[in-house]
Amino acid sequence: MMMMEGVALKFPPLKLFNPNFPTSPATTVTPSLARFALRSFSSSSSSCSASLPISATAGKEADSALGTLSLGHLTRPDFPILHQEVNGSKLVYLDNAATSQKPHQVLKALQSYYAGYNSNVHRGIHYLSAKATDQYELARKKVADFINAEESQEIVFTRNATEAINLVAYSWGISNLKPGDEVLLTVAEHHSAIVPWQLVAQRTGAVLRFVDLDENEVPEVEKLRESISRKTKLVVVHHVSNVLASFLPIKHIARWVHDVGGKILVDACQSVPHIVVDVQELDADFLVASSHKMCGPTGIGFLYAKSDILSAMPPFLGGGEMISDVFLDHSTYADPPSRFEAGTPAIGEAIGLGAAIDYLQGIGMQKIHDYETELANYLYESLSTIPNVRIYGPRPSEKVKRAALCSFNVEDVHPTDLATLLDQQHGVAIRSGHHCAQPLHRYLGVNASARASLHFYNTKDDVDDFINALSETVSFLNSFK
Repeated sequence: MMMMEGVALKFPPLKLFNPNFPTSPATTVTPSLARFALRSFSSSSSSCSASLPISATAGKEADSALGTLSLGHLTRPDFPILHQEVNGSKLVYLDNAATSQKPHQVLKALQSYYAGYNSNVHRGIHYLSAKATDQYELARKKVADFINAEESQEIVFTRNATEAINLVAYSWGISNLKPGDEVLLTVAEHHSAIVPWQLVAQRTGAVLRFVDLDENEVPEVEKLRESISRKTKLVVVHHVSNVLASFLPIKHIARWVHDVGGKILVDACQSVPHIVVDVQELDADFLVASSHKMCGPTGIGFLYAKSDILSAMPPFLGGGEMISDVFLDHSTYADPPSRFEAGTPAIGEAIGLGAAIDYLQGIGMQKIHDYETELANYLYESLSTIPNVRIYGPRPSEKVKRAALCSFNVEDVHPTDLATLLDQQHGVAIRSGHHCAQPLHRYLGVNASARASLHFYNTKDDVDDFINALSETVSFLNSFK
């Protein structure tokens, strides 16, 4: 029991399931096959690097040996948090668009850093500092390779994607926007992609313009193209919508805005953890993402920016680490990325992010995307069977792909009531609210929605458990009418 300002909060007991290999009743897996499918391969780059769960070869061998086992079944043993009971029921975690869970390999990397070589980076010549610095900078290189940046110096570590967008807004935006310049967005953007530009527009006189949705509830791409003009200095768009589950054609949008001399900032928080993202192929000027949605630690994200743009940007924050020389009357600044990383960085978190990237690459991002596309379709079709349900975003088809999430409402049922009872009565974790997208919800004519979102460690069994629990919950709430 915990007391907080006169309110008693009672947390449910957590009962652990077998952490070795949880399966549904319909799944039979021998321990030897489970170990075969999930054997790890240590990275030779560092004794403290995270091990990989499935190599390209091992993954194919496992598929062949284990037949119908899904990627979700193969990877779940790596995630200790998933093997517990919540409120007397098996945990079904479907809130991955808010944050992802962390595999053993990431937890081990964090423990290894703090237990074995915790030290500040870039500032010491002793062994611990040198090792911490090497691992911190190795993590930067892993991020660069993961998104195919041209060089690791194009990666700036930030607290999260929100700070990364603010960095661009206050460094590049304040320096480059003037009265009458236009920043083009869609009504489906996350608050983190809207609010910083509102603040910058107030200071610079720039104008924000927004593109609506089309009849399929996807940002109207042709209208966006028509809205780009010589006044457009920046386009700020998501790669994948955290509400609509829709994808935007970033490569095309980048070409359109570059044709008029503008730039593009891509919010890739919902794409980098789930699909292959190649910043050179997309030709993005800026791209941001967060570690905690990538199976990495909280408290760290990154900004990618083309090197010529980054080199021309002034500092975002002042202090240690970002300077070249400090005098009493002025200072000179370090080259990027150090120029934008003032103070002691999130060292352990960066190393943990590097371990998460090792883990994701060990599986293969295309394999993750293919599996999640299958899950996405299954979730959409299963949810569609619930009476009076309204799912937001496009219907999946051969030509239209959805991310593995569904935001929805059930007629005459508040989404928070749904989420509360799903958790308390069934152990199913979904999200309710506006998902940091109030303008989008207003456009859709609702104040809030419920959202179920999946990752590669989820299974169709999870979807079935969710649908069964949702059906019971809706029937229960309707019984009071």
